[in-house]
Amino acid sequence: MRILIANRGEIARRIIRTAHRMGHETVAVFSEPDERMPFVRDAGRSFPLGSVSLATTYLSVDRLLAAAEETSSDAVHPGYGFLSENADFARAVLDAGMVWIGPKPEAISAMGSKIEARRIAAEAGVPVIPGFDEDQDNELLQAAADRIGYPVLVKASAGGGGKGIRIVHRPEDFTERLAAARDEALRSFGDDRVIVERYITRPRHVEVQIVGDQHGNVSHLGTRECSVQRRYQKLLEEAPAPNLSSDSRTGMQDSAVALARQIGYDSVGTVEFVVDDETGDYFFLEMNTRLQVEHPVTEYVTGLDLVELQLRAAAGEGVVLDDVRMSGHAFEARINAEDAWAGFAPQIGTVTDLVVPEGVRWDGGVEAGSEVSSHYDPMIAKLIVGGPDRETARRLLAGALDELVIGGLRTNTGFHRWLVDQPAIVDGRVTTRFLDETELPAPPEESEAATRAAVLWSNATDRRASHDVWHSLGGLRLTPAVATRVVHLAGRDMHDVGIDPLGSARPSAGVVDVEGRRVVTVVDGHSFTFAVLTPTERWAPAAEKGHGAANSVRAPFPGVVAEVRIEVGETVEPGQTLAVIEAMKMLHPLTAHGSGTVAEVRVAPGDTVASEQILITFLTQNGESE
Repeated sequence: MRILIANRGEIARRIIRTAHRMGHETVAVFSEPDERMPFVRDAGRSFPLGSVSLATTYLSVDRLLAAAEETSSDAVHPGYGFLSENADFARAVLDAGMVWIGPKPEAISAMGSKIEARRIAAEAGVPVIPGFDEDQDNELLQAAADRIGYPVLVKASAGGGGKGIRIVHRPEDFTERLAAARDEALRSFGDDRVIVERYITRPRHVEVQIVGDQHGNVSHLGTRECSVQRRYQKLLEEAPAPNLSSDSRTGMQDSAVALARQIGYDSVGTVEFVVDDETGDYFFLEMNTRLQVEHPVTEYVTGLDLVELQLRAAAGEGVVLDDVRMSGHAFEARINAEDAWAGFAPQIGTVTDLVVPEGVRWDGGVEAGSEVSSHYDPMIAKLIVGGPDRETARRLLAGALDELVIGGLRTNTGFHRWLVDQPAIVDGRVTTRFLDETELPAPPEESEAATRAAVLWSNATDRRASHDVWHSLGGLRLTPAVATRVVHLAGRDMHDVGIDPLGSARPSAGVVDVEGRRVVTVVDGHSFTFAVLTPTERWAPAAEKGHGAANSVRAPFPGVVAEVRIEVGETVEPGQTLAVIEAMKMLHPLTAHGSGTVAEVRVAPGDTVASEQILITFLTQNGESE
């Protein structure tokens, strides 16, 4: 069977790996920015979709069907995201005479609307959160919120990924938050319908993996904990979910199977629940009718290949999994191109170095030399680590993050290294509010990284010169005095680091490029890159960047202008949102750092902007713009 993969990045590579093992051919599709990405090379064949625009590439049903026809593909695997939960795409694939590797379109449609999904779940006997979705009249929605009791959650009926969701703590804020949720839902999904429901103050996000086939078989593969989230985007997952009572665990697993049977589910999917950490009560959240990003942790504890199960179910095979034995524990850290210490701002650039520690699973979409652009999701890889028990797995993850080297690009590996040692994670008592309630520490000082980089450089150059008899003596000398070597390093600052050949230095993961006079080292998960200078070379410090200059607002990174909320001549106040940039599928508000009067607005919604591009200027004290 020849399978066209209607996706990109690490999930495309993941599907290709299993498809090839099973003897299937694969076709990768790619947009212009992805032409040289690893997933294109991994596939047996590839097909260009054209431009940068998502609408005309990975989200274009017509373009993808044309690619499938031209490559004589027999089946389509949608991966996750993009069109993976688009019932119309599934129908179009089937109507074209190909196999759809996913659930039947009717199941996708049934779970695609959160309103409809709630009703079906209730009919199947699955607990649902008290809420209201019978009418979309604003006054009736507010009346329902008043009746349910604050805080309430307003969330989009369509889509997912945290879009179109607002928490309302007071009745007087309801109208504004409802409008914001509707606006974001309409922009993201083309559907502004919402649900109002009770907001659980200490919520956990727990999900159950299910597998069904075309013969009516449905099984569950245990639970996963996905409570570490920011903006409703998951960051760290584990299996099985810790600290659940046997009643709650069994109840969720039985509920997931009941819901899947209710809709005749015939593929791999996930039923998600919100668990009240104070009471242990659980409620249906939604069902994802596709493979999940976090599926590898379930694969670790079950020993199963979920992509293989998808392919077998799509081919009409029976998938009976009543004898599955689960053992061990696994964690997955999503490695994103973003700076956690700058509000998780997305990052772009070239991956100059990549060193993955041994003994882990690395589902990566990039390699050394890969370009990370602003056009797609910031997740570039997943680091998966497992062990015989939870604490062993957690310690192994911490060690792997210490050894992982990603040079040339800021990622959230340092954030993960801090995260896995937090008491809430260690104890397995984290809620989805954890990151909102916890202040991130300051990142490591560059000077500490420079010290480690100097040791790496010294050791590497010593080894290179080891044919010299004096170097081969190591710490042994005939004279008592030993000269200290000074290594000159340039990062954001200049560092002159003295190395004592007789001393011992803390080891560190890193990469040394002797020919290029470059060192990459890791401190607490943070990668630092240094140039190695000779004593006579000049150096200038790196320019500080930001979007809050006194008389202008600049783009902190490349993206597309989603909103402009001010006009020329308008007076703004500190903290006021002036514009919103969309990058890597996330919305990023740009705010005023002080009071002022708008002199120029140089962009409009839909404009593509470059990093550091001036978007808005303000009048100076003499009345001129700058």
